[in-house]
Amino acid sequence: MTTPAPPAPNPPAGDDRNLVAAATSPAVTFEDRVRAFWSGNRNVITGLCVGVALAIVAKGGWDYLQGQQETGVVEAYAAADSSDKLKAFTVAHAAHPLAGVAQLRLADEAYQAGKAADAAALYQQAATTLKGDPLAARARMGRAVAQLAAGQATEASPALKALADDAAQLKAVRAEAAYHLASLAVEAKNADEAQRLVDQLMQIDVSSPWTQQAMMLRASLPATTAPAAPAGAAPAVEVKLPGK
Repeated sequence: MTTPAPPAPNPPAGDDRNLVAAATSPAVTFEDRVRAFWSGNRNVITGLCVGVALAIVAKGGWDYLQGQQETGVVEAYAAADSSDKLKAFTVAHAAHPLAGVAQLRLADEAYQAGKAADAAALYQQAATTLKGDPLAARARMGRAVAQLAAGQATEASPALKALADDAAQLKAVRAEAAYHLASLAVEAKNADEAQRLVDQLMQIDVSSPWTQQAMMLRASLPATTAPAAPAGAAPAVEVKLPGK
């Protein structure tokens, strides 16, 4: 008698792992992964996108306001067609570079009016406002020249020397500074210093009008003398060659 085969065991309740064969299970695609990620992080991603958009809009608005403000400053400067308006502009826009330009104009006006001390103070204000700007050298030069006009050569000389020796400055600025120093040397009858400054001017720009003027001033002094022999030095020995 044949023994019947034992019945197949029933799968445990709740265990459906064998309901679909592994070979017939559909593959998980990249799109499915993206869809699942989006479903789980939709709110976070949306918040980030909104934040970036708001930041872009805010920056664009700030740039627009800055542009409008800059336009207003330029227009206010253009409308400052008198000394009083220039003074008011420098007060209203003290931190703006155009305030330094306005101070330069006021300093020039004071210098031309013979108010050297006032001009020197205004040039100093302009140099401070324009710090880092190419016009700052113009203000520094103006201050030194105004100090010379006010009889303050001792105060002006260090600034002039700094400008003349600064290789980063424009040649025209360096040449003018060296010329004023040469003029002071000629005034003091210091022929050696005047010659040194003329030599420096020729190195800066031999064709500059400042160089030519300095050479003319130097010509008014006697030639420089040869340096004296050190004390205790042996006298020069004259050697006579045969037949001489």
